[in-house]
Amino acid sequence: MQEITLIPACRPRRLLCALLLAASCASVHAADAGLESGLTHALQLKKGTTARVGTSGKAIAAYMREGLISQRPQQRFDYTDYYLLKKPASFMGHELVLIEEEYITQYIGCCVSPGAGVTVKVRGNTQKLQAFASAQRCTLTDPVDVQHALSEVAIKARLPQGHYASLSCRERDAQP
Repeated sequence: MQEITLIPACRPRRLLCALLLAASCASVHAADAGLESGLTHALQLKKGTTARVGTSGKAIAAYMREGLISQRPQQRFDYTDYYLLKKPASFMGHELVLIEEEYITQYIGCCVSPGAGVTVKVRGNTQKLQAFASAQRCTLTDPVDVQHALSEVAIKARLPQGHYASLSCRERDAQP
């Protein structure tokens, strides 16, 4: 006689829930990786020029579509739009907190330097950011007083205390 083991009804549901949660986490991770890849691409330098490989506007639009940033920047100051993250996202192993894009639509003075930048709350060390900044002729400010930087552009937001760094990949950063 063969012994039959009955599986309680709740186990298959738990297994299904666990599988759905794992799939959901994997798709969120894949989406986050795709967003980060697009942003990284927008910050990379075209060889032999001061222009960037990707388009910062397209990278920012992807973050908007995912609901990670608002449809409109928190602030437009001089030629730069500032987008605070509404939901967690990562950039090179750190917590992404701010994306900025400098561009010109209407001339209002001098000194526009097209490109983009990010501010991160540092997790661990900044070696990847340093290597990227050096290879892509960006400027890394580490550490940065994020509250002071936000107040300088009239953004009223309180971020948790911690170690922050900013990466700027604009035309002026790539100048020899």
